[in-house]
Amino acid sequence: MNNLLQQIRNCKECEKYLTDGVNPVIAASQNCKVIIIGQAPGRIVHNTGIPWNDKSGDNLRNWLGLDKPTFYNSDLIALMPMGFCYPGTGKTGDLPPRLECAPLWHEKLLTLMPDAKIVLLIGQYAQNYYLGDRAKDTLTETVHHFESYLPTYFPLPHPSPRNNIWLAKNKWFEQMVLPELKKQIQIILS
Repeated sequence: MNNLLQQIRNCKECEKYLTDGVNPVIAASQNCKVIIIGQAPGRIVHNTGIPWNDKSGDNLRNWLGLDKPTFYNSDLIALMPMGFCYPGTGKTGDLPPRLECAPLWHEKLLTLMPDAKIVLLIGQYAQNYYLGDRAKDTLTETVHHFESYLPTYFPLPHPSPRNNIWLAKNKWFEQMVLPELKKQIQIILS
């Protein structure tokens, strides 16, 4: 695992497309119990090299009911994005994750994490990649039907503060999904 993580951290596969340079961000261990697959690092994460080290991470930890030491314990939680480097900024926010990363690295990583009990799929990019035809027509529908993907996958919206409007429109998420998410995480980590 350490060799693979070093290869990922040294990766320059899409360097020519990244205006802010390469800085692959990942935290994983062969002992992890939960795998969190997000989109791509934002600017703050790119600059610090710490996954989910921003407001989105604060929201995600709150959703999971985890403190920072537990969340950042790679023997418990693996943090791997669809795109390992910050993709840059577009007209309406960060660009989508680069398409090269997941096919290049994900399968190799997942085979080295045999003790993982669940994979949290955060956002549409992760859900479409891993659920394929099983994903519903919209992220909202996929998340609403989260139980149909258990015990392997648990689809979630992105915890970005930009999604507060989505959260306000979909009260069922806090009432129905988050309690089950916290329960699943507590069972797996206990």
